[in-house]
Amino acid sequence: MKLRRKSSLKENKRYIVFRIHSQEKINYSNAKNAVFNSLDHWLGERELAKANVRFIQNLWDPRKQQGFIRCSHRYVDAVKVGLSLIHQIGDSKVIFQTLRVSGTIKSAKKKTSN
Repeated sequence: MKLRRKSSLKENKRYIVFRIHSQEKINYSNAKNAVFNSLDHWLGERELAKANVRFIQNLWDPRKQQGFIRCSHRYVDAVKVGLSLIHQIGDSKVIFQTLRVSGTIKSAKKKTSN
């Protein structure tokens, strides 16, 4: 018999859609490293683990410099603050803009594609 979690005990996820404004193009790995370094510095390792932050690789758009981050619904505001604290990636100055927070990838894509 397989044990299952009750649906009421499952973590609610949120997807944060962000855009990076910079002079040069930022690649996926540099953006991911900058995000996790900033969140680790802002939240600390324990809270970062509780936030369950995931940088979604297949939704990174290098042309628009736009990406998706999944996190716990309780830590959305803390993750947004952590993103806003990033001002430099490598040698280029950057600005992180949060475009949307959504409960599903589908609705986040639909509402940011306009």
